[in-house]
Amino acid sequence: MKRILVTGGSGFLGSRLCEVLLERGDEVICLDNFYTGTKRNIFHLLDNHRFELVRHDVTFPYYSEVDEIYNLACPASPVHYQRDPVQTVKTCVHGAINMLGLAKRIKAKILQSSTSEVYGDPNVHPQVEEYWGNVNPIGMRSCYDEGKRCAETLFFCYHMQCSLRVKIVRIFNTYGPNMHPNDGRVVSNFILQALQNKDITIFGDGSQTRSFCYRDDLVDAMVKMMDTPDSVTGPVNLGNPGEFTILQLAKLVIELTGSKSKIVQRPLPADDPKQRQPDITRARELLNWQPSTPLKEGLVKTIAYFEQLLKDDPEFCREG
Repeated sequence: MKRILVTGGSGFLGSRLCEVLLERGDEVICLDNFYTGTKRNIFHLLDNHRFELVRHDVTFPYYSEVDEIYNLACPASPVHYQRDPVQTVKTCVHGAINMLGLAKRIKAKILQSSTSEVYGDPNVHPQVEEYWGNVNPIGMRSCYDEGKRCAETLFFCYHMQCSLRVKIVRIFNTYGPNMHPNDGRVVSNFILQALQNKDITIFGDGSQTRSFCYRDDLVDAMVKMMDTPDSVTGPVNLGNPGEFTILQLAKLVIELTGSKSKIVQRPLPADDPKQRQPDITRARELLNWQPSTPLKEGLVKTIAYFEQLLKDDPEFCREG
């Protein structure tokens, strides 16, 4: 049994990670300030004697004795991280400093959930870990892109200077149950619009591509990464190399929901990547991992989640 700290533990990925760690017998401290996470995601865990929920903002120091730290705390969708860009940078940078400081103090192993956004609007396709990226440092998305890039730098500085055991994963587009209904991400947007027979909005002509990884596959890879030998630091791309256009996704969601929605176009946002696809060769070699959930299967499960959410709490699903 390990004692594990999960920052951002009530969020979309964090909540599933908490479940997986508890299922294998670990003790879990879920740390969250509920800026984008929600108690509904971890409510069913509160009666578990090996689960502890702490309301806390990682931009302030936190002290606890744990064996491992998963640092997932940060709003991850443009709608949320652009709402307060200063706080987003603080969460990425100050949060990393505080968690790294804790890991150093208690000699814990620590994993950083970085992002494919560190590649920006890539000139290399698919993206490999050696690619340095094409990021606008003063653009609308830079608070998140550059915040996560700086966090990676901090992790490697602590590793080189303090011999800290660090792990870095770069997460590509992920979807599944527990997504926030108003996070502005393409999968949750399309599903909610389709279930309510509203127009499905795509930006540009829909030819931009994304690769969609189901939540359970992604969390499985994160746990595998944490369990690698100390010599394995990353970064390691985690995602599904299957590439789809946004228009293909919209049509598939309409088909699976039986919706009467129509597809309408809107102007493309600034700095929106035209292509996003991971090269997961390193993950295959180091983790013996690759995603196993086809997009159609994962969408069916995600649609069922949002259908139930619309019935249970339509106000929560209302557009902000």
